[in-house]
Amino acid sequence: MDFSYPSILFLVAWVSLDCRIAYGGDIYVIARPDVKVSSDDIREIYLGDKQFSGDVRLVPVDNQAVLPEFVKKALAMSPQRYNTLWVKKGFRDGLDPPVAKATDFEVVEFVKRMHGAVGYVSSVPHDNSVLVIGKF
Repeated sequence: MDFSYPSILFLVAWVSLDCRIAYGGDIYVIARPDVKVSSDDIREIYLGDKQFSGDVRLVPVDNQAVLPEFVKKALAMSPQRYNTLWVKKGFRDGLDPPVAKATDFEVVEFVKRMHGAVGYVSSVPHDNSVLVIGKF
């Protein structure tokens, strides 16, 4: 292969840029059927303000694949502000941040297996083990 100097510069510049495409679709918040929360509870759950539903300890889970979009749409903040909020809550209140999973599949599997788990995904799960409780 014969590369010219301008094409090498272009390739280096392209590779060094963050070339991810921003996600722009809907976000679906899911929970197990035995978790009694509503779409009105989602913001409080992810801000650490609602930790229980009855006697069930809620376990929020973040989806790293769509976290920026979820935080923007559901919480009306930037990912940086969200992370800062959880650092402060960890030091001030001793709260652990939401569990982090990399993909929709991992989030669905975690929610199915963890009592009290609430997560979000980029497509409606076709699994009766979880229910959609909100859409953003």
